[in-house]
Amino acid sequence: MGLFNRRPKLPSADRPPLAADERVLAWAAAGTGEGGNDGVLVASNRGLWLPGRVDRLGWHDILKAVWSGRELTVTPAEPVAERDGYLVVADGLPETYLLVDPGDLPHQVRARVTGSVAYTSHHEVPGGSGRIAARRVPGVDGLTWTVRYDPGTPTDDQAVTDETARLVAAARAATTPPTPDTYTLRTSTS
Repeated sequence: MGLFNRRPKLPSADRPPLAADERVLAWAAAGTGEGGNDGVLVASNRGLWLPGRVDRLGWHDILKAVWSGRELTVTPAEPVAERDGYLVVADGLPETYLLVDPGDLPHQVRARVTGSVAYTSHHEVPGGSGRIAARRVPGVDGLTWTVRYDPGTPTDDQAVTDETARLVAAARAATTPPTPDTYTLRTSTS
């Protein structure tokens, strides 16, 4: 970004209560741009602050973000059930914001949401299907695992939960780097 096309600094009145290690990456006012301000969207290194929300929506908590060229639609993950080693989530209500002067906000949202995904795979389960995902969470060591079942999947069926647990365990094993004690040390003799 050049010196003369820099975006103005976020007004202090619109600044969300950032954590000590949190910094603003991009921001945009929501609304028509004709004196009507419906709040400010603020992207930080830790997540997305949305108008009307008290807390930040972590990048790992966003299932989908779509930029139309004028509107940003964010679909948050809603926790449904906590299971051994993973969280079952569903689509929350999509929130749409008109951004007349979006600046770098859509790019930052896309980059950060995509960057939080370490693993994703869609699988068939008895009676339906679902997506297993591993997400990076700022400040948390390792990956956080989620499962989002497709509509119509019997999520409480024992065969579904057993197969899901097996699939999550296999995905964890495939993404876990080997520990030093699993390496075979080779010595050479001259």
